[in-house]
Amino acid sequence: MLTEERFAKIVKIVNQEGTVTVLELAQAIGISESTIRRDLNQLDKLGRIRKVHGGATAAVLMSDAHERNKNEKYSRNIEEKRAIAAYAATLVHPNDFVFLDAGSTTEQMAEYLEENTAFYVTNGITLAQKLAARGFKTMLLAGRVKASTDAVIGMEAVSSLARYHFTRGFFGTNGITVAEGFTTPDLEEAANKRAAMEHCRQCYVLADNSKFDTLSNVSFGELGKAKIITTKGNVRLKNYKQHTEVIEV
Repeated sequence: MLTEERFAKIVKIVNQEGTVTVLELAQAIGISESTIRRDLNQLDKLGRIRKVHGGATAAVLMSDAHERNKNEKYSRNIEEKRAIAAYAATLVHPNDFVFLDAGSTTEQMAEYLEENTAFYVTNGITLAQKLAARGFKTMLLAGRVKASTDAVIGMEAVSSLARYHFTRGFFGTNGITVAEGFTTPDLEEAANKRAAMEHCRQCYVLADNSKFDTLSNVSFGELGKAKIITTKGNVRLKNYKQHTEVIEV
């Protein structure tokens, strides 16, 4: 079998499965494990897969440095986002002190939340309006308004977060990878998310399937910092389950 032919078969299997061991590849292609290891080293250098201990994962996709505006975000994967948000809303308990991150998926939670004894703090302007309209006890963080996403960000928001001790926090993300964790394009938004996570007893990241194996500019938390809520059917999740709890809805 020619080298390029082996490479193509390996890349196809890794992309289909998300994560594959050396033994699985050797058995699938019918070649030795030592050859597979050499091929994985070469494919990793070429950027066609990512070599990990004992096997390989699909190559990480770089997300656009340009962050989509709110309307663009809301139109993508909307049914997935609603399913994720509906489940996340059931995790709020009586008298919880909850942080809700600004974002297209977390904002969907406003339609499904039922716990009116909880207190909600958010940096999402539209989300705060929706919660207040439904009669929930709601507070909007102070800070600079980011017009493209209706999010409140900046040092004032970060400073105010240091005073709070949330029982639960729900976060959005632009990308998730095993190595870099949760990522977002904006430095100030990353600082907000990081500060809020540090002051939550339990964190959840709400992510549709498009966010996995996608890398954005700035990391705001390692995988172990939060449980991930996503939808079923993503073959790549098994690699993430080795590092944190993944809830499939």
